[in-house]
Amino acid sequence: MELTVLGSTGSIGTQALDVARERDYTVTALAAGRNLELLSAQVREFRPALVSVDPAVYGEARALLPDVRLSADVCEVAARKTDVVVNAMSGLIGLAPTRAALQAGRAVALATKEAMVTAAELMWEAADEGGGRVVPVDSEHTGVFQCLTGEDMADVAEVILTASGGPFRDGPADLGSVTPAQALRHPSWSMGPKVTIDSATLMNKGLEVMECASLYGLPLSQVGVVVHPQSLIHAAVRFRDGSLKAQFGPTDMRLPIAYAIDAAPTGMQRPGDVRGARRGPEVAGHLSWPMRGTWDFREPDFDRFPCLGLAYRAGEAGGVFPVALNAADEVAVEAFLAGQLSFTGIPKLLERVLDETPAGALTWDSLAETDAWARLRAWELVEVRA
Repeated sequence: MELTVLGSTGSIGTQALDVARERDYTVTALAAGRNLELLSAQVREFRPALVSVDPAVYGEARALLPDVRLSADVCEVAARKTDVVVNAMSGLIGLAPTRAALQAGRAVALATKEAMVTAAELMWEAADEGGGRVVPVDSEHTGVFQCLTGEDMADVAEVILTASGGPFRDGPADLGSVTPAQALRHPSWSMGPKVTIDSATLMNKGLEVMECASLYGLPLSQVGVVVHPQSLIHAAVRFRDGSLKAQFGPTDMRLPIAYAIDAAPTGMQRPGDVRGARRGPEVAGHLSWPMRGTWDFREPDFDRFPCLGLAYRAGEAGGVFPVALNAADEVAVEAFLAGQLSFTGIPKLLERVLDETPAGALTWDSLAETDAWARLRAWELVEVRA
């Protein structure tokens, strides 16, 4: 198996390389941002044929990696021939390489949430153009994929995503004074600061609801959320005959990453096109998990965590509204981490931006324009509140 890993120095990227190391996969290309120290170590270990870096550090990287074929264009890396492209680039910067990979006919193990949240229609168009395929990397969406493999989408009544509930699922009742340090202490998963704060507000689950609907061609009304503090069940599907199928396992992202890599070559070419995964190597010993303990399930509290409801609202509105919500959330999280916005100020800011978002059809141009407008407006609102 040959892999290209985009975002190789981030959390998902480094874990994807863990999987490659454990399974003896060949890493043919890497794309990183500005963490040249870690990238250099990855290059020494995996010896990729092509590497890309942020253009701002290209000169420094050229001096540091004199014997490596180096590019400042991540899309060149994404489109390069390989068995699977793991896209672990977070944010809108991950859209262009996802598009490039799909148009080039690549199989993509996709961890870039924004690709399906803000640009799903455009991504499926790219897949249609080039014959590319997608399998999601997130534990919940990979869980859904596994539950749907071999099933008829017409038999699906509901897809259920589980949420840990984040660090504030059991209190305090008043979230207005919680600190960034408290919000960053996730009880289940080890993730980057942005997704950890999104988990604390339940915005991450809201984005996953939109992503799930886009991946599997479902209306938002057929995508539910249940709070499951143990984070052992990652997703479930309820069928029209009343039966349930669930996917569960340890809270280790290497497991869904490995599954997505194996499944990507026969994955989805359009929404709901779920195919069986190729059988890969056995799971590493450290991922084994005994079936023990008590599992709890709760309804999400939309009043305490209004971001979840705002995500449903944006998803139902469609068009550019998910773009505006995503952009405003990135600003709100950054402002919260910097002490410029309270925790409860995050959903208030998002709601204000959604209220002011002009409706419009989704195109590549309108995506960029709406993203820029929403970020500017969100920062204006942060300054007013400061």
